[in-house]
Amino acid sequence: MPRNLNSAPLLLLLALLGGCKKEEAPAPPPPPPHAKPATAPKPAAPVQQQLSSASKLGAALSFKKDPFKPFLVPAAPAPPAGGARPSGPPAADLLPIQSFEVTKFKIAGIIAGLRENKALVLDPTGKGYVVKVGMQIGNANGRVSRITPSTVEVVEKSGRKSKTIVLTLAKKR
Repeated sequence: MPRNLNSAPLLLLLALLGGCKKEEAPAPPPPPPHAKPATAPKPAAPVQQQLSSASKLGAALSFKKDPFKPFLVPAAPAPPAGGARPSGPPAADLLPIQSFEVTKFKIAGIIAGLRENKALVLDPTGKGYVVKVGMQIGNANGRVSRITPSTVEVVEKSGRKSKTIVLTLAKKR
C-alpha cells in the first residue's frame, strides 16, 4: 500500500501537465500599411459669416499688449486761462491738496501729539488730508507754519510778500 499512495500524486501530476498542453496557432502577419487618400476632406462651410475686422487687417494688427501702457489714454488737460501758478512746480507735479485756495479748506479736527500737532483738513469736495507743520497746502505756495489746539496757520509767499491765513476749528454746539 505505501507504493500506491506515493504513485497516485505522481500520476495525477503527470496527467495534469500532459493534458494541459495547448498548441497555439501562429499569429497572422500584420496588415500592409494603407496608402493615404490623395484628397483631404474639405471643412464644412461656416454657418455664420466672420464679423471680426482683424481678418481684414491681416498681419498689420498685433495682439501683444504692453502691460505698462495705460488701457485708456486720458486727454491732456487744457492750461488754465488765467495763467500759470505764480511760482512752484508745474501743474503736472501738483498734489490734490494744492489744487484749491487755502481759504476753501475747513478744519475737521486737530490732533495734539507729544512732539508735534497734526490737523485734519477737508477740501471743498469733502476729501480729508492730515497735515503737519511744513507741508504745502493751497494753490498759492502755502505752507503750514503752525498748528495750535484750535487753529492752523498757513503762510503764502509770493515774491517778497508773505500772507498769513488762519483756519480755525469750528466750535462744538
